[in-house]
Amino acid sequence: MLAIKRALRSSVVHRTLRCFSSTPVSLTSNQRELTQEEKEIIHPMIRVDQSGEVGAYYIYKGQIAVLGQNPKLRPLLEMMWDQERVHLELFSDLVGQHRVRPSLLRPIWEVAGFAVGAGTALMGKEAAMACTEAVETVIGDHYNDQLRKLHELQNPNDEMNYLSKTIAKCRDDELEHHDIAVDHDARQAPLHSLLSTVIKQGCKTAIWVAERV
Repeated sequence: MLAIKRALRSSVVHRTLRCFSSTPVSLTSNQRELTQEEKEIIHPMIRVDQSGEVGAYYIYKGQIAVLGQNPKLRPLLEMMWDQERVHLELFSDLVGQHRVRPSLLRPIWEVAGFAVGAGTALMGKEAAMACTEAVETVIGDHYNDQLRKLHELQNPNDEMNYLSKTIAKCRDDELEHHDIAVDHDARQAPLHSLLSTVIKQGCKTAIWVAERV
């Protein structure tokens, strides 16, 4: 079943990129300008999401650096890494479109992401998967929180609808990564509970900081 799900999602990625290449215009298009209040809500979302995707991209880069010689794991890690690259491109485009100030701490997110990815991979395949499980749990919850906030806004315009669709697509991919990690023995990692707790808390702290700095 997971293999079928992956195949379906893989075929969707290219179609998604085409539909996300520009803000869609529909019969119910609303091209009004964002209000200042809406910008104050949306800008931190875009900044933290770009930062999060930077971190995720480098986590998988670190995992591949350590586990890339494993012929069974490499294709799986590269598939997830490629999806994170797509996510990062989407949010980087949104940073430019909305003139959002990127996080000033991007070099830290890059180094931290690679260190977490490589460090857990050095502990073994199961620990690397436990890292993915923990990270994607927090990110899935984070994206759901953002979607709830966006859906509470009245009279959403095209830009807000596009942001919601982008976040929802990325959330679905992150939850798929979570399921893949669980299916590949994430919960068999040594000290799984402790490792998961530490990584989750680190992710939550990074989210709080990236929204602001």
